[in-house]
Amino acid sequence: MFLYRLLVSVFAIVTLWRAFRAGGLAAMRDRLSPGPAPAGPHVWLHGASNGELASVKPLLDAMIAARPDLRWLITANTDTGVALARGWDLPRTSVHLAPIDLRGPAKRTMRLWHVTAHIALESELWPNRILACPGPTVLLGARMTPGTARTWARFPRLTRRMLARVRYASAQDAGSADRLAALGLPPQARGPIVDLKAFYDPPPIPEDPTLTAAYPRARTWLAASTHAGEEETVLDAHKALLIQHPHLKLILAPRHPRRAEEIAAAAHTRGLTCARRSLDQSPETAQVYIADTMGEMPRWYARAGRVFIGGTLTDRGGHTPYEPAAFGAALLHGPDTANFAAAFARLAEAKAAYEIDDAETLAAALAALTDAEAQATAGQAAQQALRQEADPVAVITPVLALLPKA
Repeated sequence: MFLYRLLVSVFAIVTLWRAFRAGGLAAMRDRLSPGPAPAGPHVWLHGASNGELASVKPLLDAMIAARPDLRWLITANTDTGVALARGWDLPRTSVHLAPIDLRGPAKRTMRLWHVTAHIALESELWPNRILACPGPTVLLGARMTPGTARTWARFPRLTRRMLARVRYASAQDAGSADRLAALGLPPQARGPIVDLKAFYDPPPIPEDPTLTAAYPRARTWLAASTHAGEEETVLDAHKALLIQHPHLKLILAPRHPRRAEEIAAAAHTRGLTCARRSLDQSPETAQVYIADTMGEMPRWYARAGRVFIGGTLTDRGGHTPYEPAAFGAALLHGPDTANFAAAFARLAEAKAAYEIDDAETLAAALAALTDAEAQATAGQAAQQALRQEADPVAVITPVLALLPKA
């Protein structure tokens, strides 16, 4: 526990500084303990950012409707996650940046908000919060990769103490379930497999006539959440395709928008014209539109009939296929899909996605999907392969049974 506290203390200094720079004293106060807190007990639900919160929203809606006696504290690690959840304007909810996982902020948050239960989404395991919670802790869609499991195994006593406090855990996949069990999750706490991403419901997208006219869906493809080393492959494929398809458009949405300048330079080196969203540059004549803003990924999914899933040509394990599939896009990805292995396995079994490994194979796959009908057929196949039979009500029933009466 001492080593964990030391590591988190170092992390906390960086987190507090970033919070202050981004949001001033209010954001920094949230990182020490969110507030002000309304009167009465609260259930604390925490997700890392947009993806986790967007996925859990159908379940959250169902829980709020089923338990009108409960108040909710919703936290995220990012400003965009907070903005997303606040935009829902849900009843009886307060949304804040999450406090850092030190014992003081964790205990203070529990006390100020009269927390009666804690629900953590996917990989958000924070020991001090779980140990400080006076009521049950629930893990929804818990994700435990082999690498993360090895990290937790270095703190065996802390990990077992933390997991012993978990009353119910639905793992994202069978591998995560096995690794959580090996780390010490009690047998009686193990629930069925539930992948929250399968519940993702596309939000309404505000109209953007200029973008719609400049980037028609059938002629547009998206490289979503790309990492360093992937943009070169994407840009090379796009340049090759423009020879036969001169009206083709690419939206390139890097995982880290701060890398936009180097991506623009790479595009210019290849003779490609580009525009940047963050600079409000017009997309009308650009062959490449760099989507270097936060929180707008649904907009880009809605504009593209074909989506390359980033993080799959690196050692990052890949990003979610569920969100682009929900928008009906044809899916393309590289070989590294460890983060969503079960989902990509279902796609492969159904032949509902195109696996590529370089610019040449990426260009060939995109060329096979040039017309809207082919894109729609591939998109429907992906949706069918990823469809999860679980009913949101069935998923939340055991969770609601654990939540104390207000």
